[in-house]
This record gives sequence, structure tokens and C-alpha cells, in this order.
Amino acid sequence: MEAFSDGVLAIIITIMVLELRPPEAATMAALRPLIPTLLNYVLSFVIVGIYWTNHHHLLQAIKQVDGRALWANLHLLFWLSLVPFTTAWMGDAGFAAWPVAMYGIVLLAAAIAYLILANSLVALHGKESALATALGSDFKGKVSIAIYMISIPLAFLWSTLAYLLFVLVAVWWLIPDRRIERTLAQAGMKDVRNVKETPTST
Repeated sequence: MEAFSDGVLAIIITIMVLELRPPEAATMAALRPLIPTLLNYVLSFVIVGIYWTNHHHLLQAIKQVDGRALWANLHLLFWLSLVPFTTAWMGDAGFAAWPVAMYGIVLLAAAIAYLILANSLVALHGKESALATALGSDFKGKVSIAIYMISIPLAFLWSTLAYLLFVLVAVWWLIPDRRIERTLAQAGMKDVRNVKETPTST
């Protein structure tokens, strides 16, 4: 599942790069009309990168997957595969209301899909598992979903502000989230202590 997801995310980023068209003129001024497209590319690249890193952390804390988890993962990849389309549309339309709202819908759906994937893995491994302990109540993920829900109708009133909310969420997630790493490290230390304390027969 991890290898397949890595391949899909790499293709998504590649598609976004292919949407970038160099200007015909060899001047800096010729880049000016491309600024919205470049900004959208940077934002979408960061968002896909955030999902990639968190996806890796998620899979580090599990031992197995089942059919429900596989389909939940495909559900997440489906919404992320729409990021290049909405990114290009938003850039070409100059941050118009509908493209910005559609971008928000895709981000909202991806965030919900990630939550579904995490919950399916927690259900598989149990509420006492390292994954469940690391995720906790997932406050960060739920707040992100709430912000995306606000941004969608806001796009029809003030599309620039809605876009800035997307940036805000991305910047928030750029701050390293070490819950899973910390939990796994603590679990590893506990296992080592248990091995040392177990008497060995001679």
C-alpha cells in the first residue's frame, strides 16, 4: 500500500509540474502573468507533500492492513488526484469564486478521507495500539476540516481570504507533527526495557 501510494503521489506532483508553461518572452516581465499559477503550484506541492509525509508516519505505526483500509487509502488517493485539475483551474481563472471553492471542496474531501483512513487503521489495530495513542483525538485534523468547510462558502464572498485559509492550514501542517514518531520511540524503549528485565535461562 505504501509503495503504490508513493507512486500515485509522485504522478500527481508530476502532472502539476507539466501544467507549468514557460513564457515565450525571455524577460522577467513575462513571468508576471504566471504568478497565480506558480503560487498555486507551490501551495499544492506543499499540500501533497504534507499528505505524503503524514501518510508515511501513519504506516510506520501499523503492522497490517485489511480490505477496508485499502479502500480507504484509494479514497484518499482519488481526492488527491484531483488536486492538479483544481490547481490549474484556479490559476487560469485568477482565483475566481468557483475554482477556489472547488479547490476547497477537494481539500476538504481529502482531509475527511485521511481521517477515514486513520480511523480504519485504528479500528484494525485496536484503541490501545501505538497508532491510536499517537493520533489521540486528532485535534489538528478536525480543525483543518472545519477551516476547509468555512473556506468553501467564503470563496463566493471573498475568494482571496478563502485562499489564504488554505495557506494557513498548509503552514500549520508544515510544523512537524511528531506524535507518531514520539509514540513509536517510547514503545521501542519500553520493549527494550522489557527484554532486559526478562530473565534468561542458562
